[in-house]
Amino acid sequence: MKATAVKTAPSKKPSIRMAVVESDPLRFVGFRALFDSEPDFELVSALLPDISGMQDIDLVLLGNRSGQNLFDVMASLKAARPDLRILVTGAGIDEETILKAIAAGAKGYVDEAASPAEFVQAIRIVHQGSVWAPRRVLSMFIERVSSAPGRIFPAGRVTFTDREKEVLEMLVAGRSNKEIGAALGIEERTVKAHVAKLMRKVGVQNRIALSVHAITHSLVAAK
Repeated sequence: MKATAVKTAPSKKPSIRMAVVESDPLRFVGFRALFDSEPDFELVSALLPDISGMQDIDLVLLGNRSGQNLFDVMASLKAARPDLRILVTGAGIDEETILKAIAAGAKGYVDEAASPAEFVQAIRIVHQGSVWAPRRVLSMFIERVSSAPGRIFPAGRVTFTDREKEVLEMLVAGRSNKEIGAALGIEERTVKAHVAKLMRKVGVQNRIALSVHAITHSLVAAK
């Protein structure tokens, strides 16, 4: 019997399932229109108490509305779904608040005046597990650390080895893994292992949050 080739259908791109938390109707409609050209985006509107039961949601768009404590809402979301990726959106949020939001577990911030392409890129980056933050925020952070260089020291019950202190100090100063490895005379993969261990010790999930945590929890102090 002669074999026949069977044509398989192209695999469907996995959807990115998002929830807009406690949004007003116009804001939700705006997001729907913004993402209309992205067929793999699925968007729903949800109340805060409902999120814990929505296990199919990958990412939350959290607006910074007046009269709403951003950090309280984030804490509630993280308590219900520790794995949930949170992207803060809004207008006029100051750089300090953005840094603190990332340190508290947000995966990034997008200004609602951003272009559609930038908004889509931010969502895809965050969905992949990385952090999206405005360039001005990262520049401000690195400039702040560079203008007041300090030493890293353990705080509370968290203790670091001498090598971990060296790696953390350079990471906070904005050095890449390759640059840290060259400065310390160790391989880049060894630096990655140190950074991963530091993140586990501190309880954060990315390099930016680790750096911000070092500032906001007094792991960096003036000499």
